[in-house]
Amino acid sequence: MRIVSLLPAATDIVAELGLAADLVGRTHECDWPPAEVAGVPVVTAAEFAAETLTSREISEAVGGAAHSGSSLYTLDTGALAALAPDVVLTQDLCDVCAVSYAGVSRAVRVLDGGGPRVLSLDPRTLDDVLDCLVTVGELLGVRERAVTRRAELAARLEDVRRLTAGRARPRVVAIEWLDPLWPAGHWVPEQITAAGGEPLLAAPGEHTRPMTWDDVREARPDVLLVLPCGFAPERTLRERESLTALPGWPDLPAVRRGEVWVLDGPAYFNRPGPRVVRGAEALARLLHGVAAGDPVTGAEARRLG
Repeated sequence: MRIVSLLPAATDIVAELGLAADLVGRTHECDWPPAEVAGVPVVTAAEFAAETLTSREISEAVGGAAHSGSSLYTLDTGALAALAPDVVLTQDLCDVCAVSYAGVSRAVRVLDGGGPRVLSLDPRTLDDVLDCLVTVGELLGVRERAVTRRAELAARLEDVRRLTAGRARPRVVAIEWLDPLWPAGHWVPEQITAAGGEPLLAAPGEHTRPMTWDDVREARPDVLLVLPCGFAPERTLRERESLTALPGWPDLPAVRRGEVWVLDGPAYFNRPGPRVVRGAEALARLLHGVAAGDPVTGAEARRLG
């Protein structure tokens, strides 16, 4: 089966199901697992060089605070047609983060031979994320394998909950974008809860909106997680002053406690793929020091001093 993935999380899922060799096309942001996707043709491009812009400039370029502008992605429909995929995996959750289902559907309608099957993945909760493995597995003919992998991932989450049960729950704010400040919603509050924290400023499954710095200060979090969408830790640290220069920063309980963490958002929190389970394990180690999963590496999380 010839698979084109237009969503990094979908690429993660395909690899998790052992079908990375069937990928014939991907986005320019599909980067996991590195060795298996490096040679897969790219069928999208960025509208502008996001690496050269600040968070504020990126936000304004894609339509401002409401995230109602055009996507950061453009789709090369000619390249897509040439790849002749049987299946195209896409999303309709965020107009900014990836090529939308509507855009893909328009592109597919003009392909010869009736076009490929298009599957849109739109999870909002941890259960939804895990269910996507089964949905994709059914479509790709590996349902039993997908059910097994889902059960294994669910068991790892349950281990995290067990290890943190009965412990004092620190109050946690997770920041998904730096300017404007944006709380991390959807499955991230559930990751925090599973890891033994109390999520603030966003509810499970919620598609959030921008918040003010006053909102954060009034919440008085014990722990602050900084995991901007699409930013590796090194990229986040380049804009650290957008946080540390805010009024009252030194007085925030999380800052006084030394509990401000910069995390790898794309790998473990922003993308609704299997690695959100690793994100919950890493949080459990950071919040409570419990032995959930492998030790946390510097590439996954660092203190913001």
